[in-house]
Amino acid sequence: MRSPAELDTVPWHSLTHAYGSAEDVPELIRAVYSEDAEVAEEALTELFGTVHHQGSVYPASAPSVPFLAHAVLHAPGGRRQLLWLLAALAEHGREDREGARWSGGAVEAICEELCRVLPGLLPCLDDPEPEVRRAALHVVATVTPLLPYRTWGAALARVEAVHAGDPVPRVRADALVVLNRFGRVLEPLDSPLAEVRLAAARMTAERCGPPYAPQVVEILAEDGAEPDPVYADIHWPDGVPLEELLTGDPDAGLAVADRWIGYGDLGGRGTRLAERIVETWRDREPEALELLLPALAERRGDPEGLGAALGVVVPWIGHVPQPEPELTDPLYELACAGEEVSDTALLGRGYPWAGLSNPALFALVRARDPRALELVPDHPDTRLLVLAAECFPAAGDRLVPVIGRALRAGAGGSERVALVEALASFGPGAREAVPELLESLRTGRAATAAARVLGRCGAAAPGTVALLGEAALRPDSSLALASTLARFRLTGDPEPALALLGELLCDGGGAAGHLGAAALLGAAAAPLLPLVEPWLTSWKREDRRAAAVAHHGITGSVERAVPVLADLVAPTLIGLGALESLAAIGTCPEELRPVLRGFAFCPLRLLGRPLFPEEPHPDERLRSAAWRLLTA
Repeated sequence: MRSPAELDTVPWHSLTHAYGSAEDVPELIRAVYSEDAEVAEEALTELFGTVHHQGSVYPASAPSVPFLAHAVLHAPGGRRQLLWLLAALAEHGREDREGARWSGGAVEAICEELCRVLPGLLPCLDDPEPEVRRAALHVVATVTPLLPYRTWGAALARVEAVHAGDPVPRVRADALVVLNRFGRVLEPLDSPLAEVRLAAARMTAERCGPPYAPQVVEILAEDGAEPDPVYADIHWPDGVPLEELLTGDPDAGLAVADRWIGYGDLGGRGTRLAERIVETWRDREPEALELLLPALAERRGDPEGLGAALGVVVPWIGHVPQPEPELTDPLYELACAGEEVSDTALLGRGYPWAGLSNPALFALVRARDPRALELVPDHPDTRLLVLAAECFPAAGDRLVPVIGRALRAGAGGSERVALVEALASFGPGAREAVPELLESLRTGRAATAAARVLGRCGAAAPGTVALLGEAALRPDSSLALASTLARFRLTGDPEPALALLGELLCDGGGAAGHLGAAALLGAAAAPLLPLVEPWLTSWKREDRRAAAVAHHGITGSVERAVPVLADLVAPTLIGLGALESLAAIGTCPEELRPVLRGFAFCPLRLLGRPLFPEEPHPDERLRSAAWRLLTA
């Protein structure tokens, strides 16, 4: 250890921390010794932001360690914070020690310094303050694998004494964690102390892996219902968070989540665990949502609690083929009542839910419950209408007028685009909204989307073709292309679209979108084939996919398209697009079948959540496309 008198022997001016030169470090360390508690606390806060900053360390960090260790023993206060700072500086995992950047790096230098001063810090394990003892245990844990033999033996003996006799259960549990890091595999699952049992169960689960033993699951469910007193505010080196451990065994995780929710779901831990499981594992949605049934009934009048429950129900109920009335009936009652829900709780689920006028109704729509159609007209939220159009494409007679009213009421910007695009779900059933679509085309508000829908719904109202022709002359290439394609669909004349696509494909920009447009022309796009074929070997995967789809759409031949698409298939968004294109073609290369079986039967989700809650889950699309091809 080094006293403040030695601070000037270190060339701090040549070292750096998070904000540049480390010249201010001596002043900060001296301030830690101040009799003025406020001055000392401010200096510690500064050190947490300079020599250690959001998990990063710097050249000035290791030289600070012996001075900070001296302050632990001799400064008038701040012992716990100083120990936590030392632990944070030395924080690392096994993968760090095995990485190429370890040798000669800042963290290695910090750990070497901490190993040298650790013998002098061991008396802190007998400090009268429990939180100081906990912090000291954490310091020992950070460098346990690196300690020299003599220090290792002395530290082990002190930690064993804490585990055997400390009067505070959570300190004894901390000591158990450290002993296991020393290689002392202890499993006191029958300890009379809940904190010790819980720590033992966590480490047993981590070491043995899933499926977890019934005794371990019972302890995690019973003793873990409250925020974990040992792990809640500590990140142990190489430790795995409890929720992550339980997610690895979905049966155990759902059983534990059920118990935690039954005990009041403190901190939303049970709800959060159930959500993690359905985000990770396929086909666990019915079980997870069943756990939340009590919350939907019991948390009325509790905006936070109800928001947390709905934040799980809304995105996942659509994955249940036929939700039971036990789930949909409470949602219907909540939707009718317009129960207040916290936006903060909804956002906490990781989706952009904030601002939904009626989340329960949103969930009812996702469940495809026909009762939702009674309520949607009275809640014309744009996202709700878009989702309703997707979930009830046969209900155009009820939904198209509602969307039309929203458009006439002046919806603009991205909301207008979304409403217009939603009309495409109804096909010819969207013709009632043709006046609104034509108005969008005339005014340029959501004009591109309107042109696309006019073509898809076959709406050849008087003046439509002429208006599309005028829109095709505007400088916006996206609008021009959508208008010429719509005109082709209504009249069968491909010439304007061919001329425009020829220019766009020669230009090269936005190739994937232009190639997709060529595919829509089908055989009529045969003159464009020489411009399409070079894109089959593009370095951009999305361009190759679009070119393959276009080639097949134009020629009807699978010889060129299928190998390109098969080569792109992977559990990625572009690979998913290629797979769905293959499924639409209906040809499955034999060599692709093992990959498709993996996509279809893997119990884990291979793709993560969609960007927006209204979108179908990419993993469900992946599995569905794989099944379609395997059974083609």
